[in-house]
This record gives sequence, structure tokens and C-alpha cells, in this order.
Amino acid sequence: MSDLIIIKLGGNATTQLSGEFFAQLTAWHEAGKKVLLIHGGGPQINAWSEKFGLTPIKKAGIRVTDAQTMQVTQAVLLGVVQPQLCLALSQHGLPALGLNCTDAHLLVGDFLDQTIYGQVGAVTGVNGQALDEFLSEHIGVLAPLAQTEDGQLLNVNADMAAAAVATALHASKLVLLTDVPGVLEQGNVVAKLTPQKAAQLIATNVITKGMQPKIEAAAHTAQVVHEVVITDALNHAGTVVEACAG
Repeated sequence: MSDLIIIKLGGNATTQLSGEFFAQLTAWHEAGKKVLLIHGGGPQINAWSEKFGLTPIKKAGIRVTDAQTMQVTQAVLLGVVQPQLCLALSQHGLPALGLNCTDAHLLVGDFLDQTIYGQVGAVTGVNGQALDEFLSEHIGVLAPLAQTEDGQLLNVNADMAAAAVATALHASKLVLLTDVPGVLEQGNVVAKLTPQKAAQLIATNVITKGMQPKIEAAAHTAQVVHEVVITDALNHAGTVVEACAG
């Protein structure tokens, strides 16, 4: 969809949205753009996991998700984070619609590595027709959960989910909204991140393991999506990510 803008919101970002954020969404909506927010909820999931005596575990930046953690993740994303986002959008006069993978099989997925990560998956299919209909009048708010073909629920890294949806639907723009103004090198924002520059920053630990999945997802998405940006505000230039080869 050439008029589709996808914004990935990290768990921290969902609680720190500015007036400028809602003003930009309003401008896009009024201009006839389709807007889809895909939200994480890491800090909130951590907090609720600890309330239930669960210790959050991450491997290579990915949350290990056993059956209990999956229940908490589903409850927090769909019962805490998503309603708060929808409420905030509504309070700013925007028509919000909360979405998840069980709505018309929006996101189909498969296990990443069940032995290592448990119920963690990667998106393998997107119901573009249903999303197009949902977004024709609403700003979509989608949780990064997917279903296997036989209906098992999977926890998907929100960056990976946003990248997969943006790629599948040929979005015009993907914004990875985070709590830093872009990829930083010695305190300065890297305006344009080429694959070569990314490799250099990874080798020197400027881009840490936690940030690497975001960078990789962004670089692959940039092969299909015209503009891929990592930033902390929709009106900040941030870091433009260029496509990786192959």
C-alpha cells in the first residue's frame, strides 16, 4: 500500500507520546494516509511478570517465552498497553481500532526456535486485505502477536513484526520510534546508516546486541519500503536506514 505508514512503538515510547506525535498522525489521517501502529510492551511485561513471580529472560535480545510468560505477554499487550494507546488516540480525536492476530488471521507466524525461545515466532504471513479494510477509516493499533497455522499463539519481537508487515504490504514508510533520537555515535545521531556503517558500529559495540535486531530488521525492510527511519519523534529526522544487499 503506497499510502501506508507503519510506526513501531516500544514499550517506553507508548507512555511518552507528545502532542506533536498526535498532531502528525492527525495530519496524515486527514491527508488520506493509512496509519498502523505496532506496539511493544517490554517494560510493562517485565513489571507484570515479576508480580507473578516470573523472571524475565532474554537471549540475543529476544524474550524467552514459556507458557506462563506467554499468558502474561498476551494479557499485558492486549489488556494494558493497547487500550492505553487507543484511549490516547481517541482523546486526541483520532479513530483508533485495537487489533490482534486473531482478527481475521492478521498475522500468521512460525516458531523461531522453540527449544531456545519457547513460544517466540516470526511473521510468515499478513492478511493485507483485512488490514486495508480496517485502516480505511481507522488508525490501527496492532499487538505483535502471531498465530501458527494450527492456532498456537506466538510472541513476536515488535521491530521484527513491524518490519514484516511493512515489507509484506509495501508500506511507503516505516518509523521505528524508540527512546533515543536515532543511532548514536559518540553522542551524535548517524544521519544515514549504510550496511557498511552498521557493520562497523556493530564491530565496535556502538550498536549493542539489544539494538542489532532493530538494525537488521530495518535494513531488510529498506529493500522494499521507500523510507525506514529510527527516531524518537515523528518530526525528528533521526537515522535513515539504507537497504542491505540480498
